[in-house]
Amino acid sequence: MVRRSKTKYIFVTGGVVSALGKGIAAASIGLLLKQRGLKVSILKLDPYLNLDPGTMSPTQHGEVFVTEDGAETDLDLGHYERFIDVNMMKINNATAGQIYDTVLTKERKGEYLGGTVQVVPHITNEIKERIHNVSTTNKLDVLIIEIGGTVGDIEGLPFVEAIRQFRYDIGAQNTLYIHLTYVPYIAAAGELKTKPTQHSVKNLLEMGIQPDILLARTERTIPKEAKDKIALFCNVEKGCVIEVKDQSSIYQVPLELHNYKLDDIICEKLNLETKEIKLDAWRQYVKYIKTPVDKVKIAIVGKYTGLKDSYKSIIEAFIHAGSANKCKVELVWVNSEEVEHSGPEGMLSEVHGILIPGGFGDRGIEGKLLSVKYARENEIPFFGICLGMQCAVIEYARNVGGMKNANSTEFARKLKYPVIDLMAEQKKIKRKGGTMRLGAFDCEIEKGTKLYKAYKKTMISERHRHRFEVNNDYINTLEDCGLVLSGKNPDLNLVETIELADHPWFVGVQYHPELKSRLTKPHPLFRDFVKASINFKK
Repeated sequence: MVRRSKTKYIFVTGGVVSALGKGIAAASIGLLLKQRGLKVSILKLDPYLNLDPGTMSPTQHGEVFVTEDGAETDLDLGHYERFIDVNMMKINNATAGQIYDTVLTKERKGEYLGGTVQVVPHITNEIKERIHNVSTTNKLDVLIIEIGGTVGDIEGLPFVEAIRQFRYDIGAQNTLYIHLTYVPYIAAAGELKTKPTQHSVKNLLEMGIQPDILLARTERTIPKEAKDKIALFCNVEKGCVIEVKDQSSIYQVPLELHNYKLDDIICEKLNLETKEIKLDAWRQYVKYIKTPVDKVKIAIVGKYTGLKDSYKSIIEAFIHAGSANKCKVELVWVNSEEVEHSGPEGMLSEVHGILIPGGFGDRGIEGKLLSVKYARENEIPFFGICLGMQCAVIEYARNVGGMKNANSTEFARKLKYPVIDLMAEQKKIKRKGGTMRLGAFDCEIEKGTKLYKAYKKTMISERHRHRFEVNNDYINTLEDCGLVLSGKNPDLNLVETIELADHPWFVGVQYHPELKSRLTKPHPLFRDFVKASINFKK
């Protein structure tokens, strides 16, 4: 029996190799459909067994993206938010670990009435239930579901089987399979090869899924005869083999897909009635990404500089802020351990702004403190995020407040001046996963501050991910020696933001503003930081 559905479902899979850009493809499709007047959301299904990526190393999995409701999720949810300008929530990311945990919990409660618990139907049913939950909760026109990993991965098999069943549950007219694949260029042969794509689709067919549309990722233009060959051997209509050529900016991708009429094809296949698409604002921001009128160098001083995905949202926030200022932000990656050994002058003397991002652990901390001091004393625009703000407080306490060896209890236990301390609510917590201060919290801003100038309001809400905070026992002392505590959480009286009044632009925030930045709505702090860096350069 077919289940009735007002929502249309688009499933995005990937083949050949990982990191092809399924997240960007899903986000781009979401943007095109939203700009045609449809209510759209996206669900990421991750086959790994972790309950969430919160305990994973950023060097292995990239940054952890935190949602408004405090979920630690895959970084692709950041792309979804930045493209479709819709807040993702906990239900928008499900892992195999969560799926199996739910099923096994039900089994322990006796909900399966003594039956044998199996991958099919119990795991696949739970996957399908997660999909329905997102669409019914949000009353969507279209839900896009991205399956993590590549077709053929052992851990991904239950997810592929679930989406195969899904079409039969709700009807073929309500579902669409889009497969992202790779068409490599072999330099020695001097030609593009379609065989990897054929094998990828063959794997899908063996699992019972016939893709409706193929997105062919390529470095070079795919000739018509090669597209026709792909269509023939993959059982796909010729017009549904869409070239996805590498772009200088990911924000150009939806415009290219629109040029290939992908949104028209999707709407026709799903029988969607839509309005005329609106992309003018998006095009305007992309224009200044591609043709800026100015350029500044901003250093990111951290310890994960070898893998840029560790700071993915920060990188994107700078792209947004650069576009808003008609400026290209050239990021200079500085390893804080090297600063610790060699000093900041050689690495930071040519930059126009310095940012210290969030992080954990004491490795490279002294290098970060030296970078803060260098920015403060040389009046270089400075932005500290989470741990970066805590470093700014420690440096100021030591070198201006006279609190010798002031530090955080994260890095040392017995301290005379523990200006940063573990939050009271965190002191009895033993489990690591999902136990930090997570999600959106209010911050009340003092008028007349740099924060107020940026936000233009006294009450804001931003997302957090931390265990340590400014120690309230030192608030009066820090203020007496000139540190401006410009924002506090009104409920817990926690310091949320700090700044210096006599510095051109020196701001630290306990939260993660990069998580809320969008291309067409650049975050005000990143926007003002880039503007201050432009002024410093001039």
